[in-house]
Amino acid sequence: MTAELASTRLGMLTPSSNTVLEPLTTAMLADLPNATAHFARFRVLKISMDDDALGQFKNEPMLAAAELLADANVQSICWNGTSSGWLGFDTDRDLIAQIEKRTGVKACSSILAMNELLAKLNAKRIAFVTPYLPEIQDRILANYHAEGFEIAAERHLGDPGNFSFATYSETEILGLCRAVAAEKPDAITIYCTNFRGTRLAPIIEEESGIPVLDSISTALWKSMQVAGDDPKRILGWGRLFDV
Repeated sequence: MTAELASTRLGMLTPSSNTVLEPLTTAMLADLPNATAHFARFRVLKISMDDDALGQFKNEPMLAAAELLADANVQSICWNGTSSGWLGFDTDRDLIAQIEKRTGVKACSSILAMNELLAKLNAKRIAFVTPYLPEIQDRILANYHAEGFEIAAERHLGDPGNFSFATYSETEILGLCRAVAAEKPDAITIYCTNFRGTRLAPIIEEESGIPVLDSISTALWKSMQVAGDDPKRILGWGRLFDV
């Protein structure tokens, strides 16, 4: 078997103003030389419930980006974003089906992966850490409440982003995580793929014993699975890769 045939190529759909998920995904794969991530962007400039902001997540621009990823013969295509948290989880299910129909490549999403992990962990009381506006945060919490979850705690920064989400330091985000950990949830979600929470998962887990699901990490976990690779090969980035 040649090296090329043995490699795992992961396709990621990325908001255009996101500057965090690409370097962090690459860092998580750094010790796996036969696995690589490849990124395609579509325009996302702000996160709010305004019509123009909601319109950024129409399927067609995402499908066009997915077609370009398919040119690289990727084995999976992941929507590496959190929009279904406020738009409804069915939006990701529909997008995945359309990507697979359009490209013939298996697809997944960060948030559906996160929800799968919550189920695997039997996490019922969950906490949320986000940079979002109250109107976005409220919609996310309502959607999870409708799915039968109890919201144990939440913190949000009230930022319309999207580029600005990357400007918050790991120290600031760590403080938010520690605040929600004090409420002893079954799991903590760091819910934004342009937010520097990925490296914090092992720290919070070590301090609190609470599993941390970072949305960049959940995207990679599921992408590896869908591509036929084993996410347990990713070491040192949190418990979710062992689930």
